[in-house]
Amino acid sequence: MSERRTPNVIVVSAPSGAGKSTILARVLAEVPGLRFSVSHTTRPPRPGEREGVEYHFVDAAAFERLAGDKQFLECAEVHGHRYGTAYGEYLAAEREGLDLLMDLDVQGASQARLKIPGVVTVFILPPSFQALERRLRGRGKDDEAAIRRRLETARAEMSVFREYDFLVVNDDLDACVESLKCVIRAVRCRADRVEAEARRILETFFTRRPK
Repeated sequence: MSERRTPNVIVVSAPSGAGKSTILARVLAEVPGLRFSVSHTTRPPRPGEREGVEYHFVDAAAFERLAGDKQFLECAEVHGHRYGTAYGEYLAAEREGLDLLMDLDVQGASQARLKIPGVVTVFILPPSFQALERRLRGRGKDDEAAIRRRLETARAEMSVFREYDFLVVNDDLDACVESLKCVIRAVRCRADRVEAEARRILETFFTRRPK
């Protein structure tokens, strides 16, 4: 049996409307060796969303059973719906030898910092409040009350940006995607993550004498 590899875990947070889903989809398509962590949620699927792809859609009772059985690595309530990441997502990444990309709100990111050693967190910022408001209204998905609620939540989320390891401003989609890809590449080069390979290389300096 091959030795299991501890996955790098990269958590990405952003206010609703900041473009996170688009950015993550691009990164997943362009960076090899990544697995997307599919969360459980009690909210209904949106048009085009598929079970087991964007989310695992469950009712409130099923979610509470999972939470009661301590099946979640993190869980939180956002805009009246519950979201949670099952431990199985991390175990699957470990089993498959992949790194894990997690889409979490600030509550989930805070829990992930406590439970996952070496987790790296990235916060995606909109260029301004006005830009975020334009994006939310331009989506045409929410009524006025929901838009105002999302903007108020965004204010609270933005206030904790200093808790994150990396900050990326989404004022240019291509540049933002490239910045997140650079973070992932840097994470994979951390000394503690490549120590085993470095030690194997070091061995070659002592097992063979120069001619």
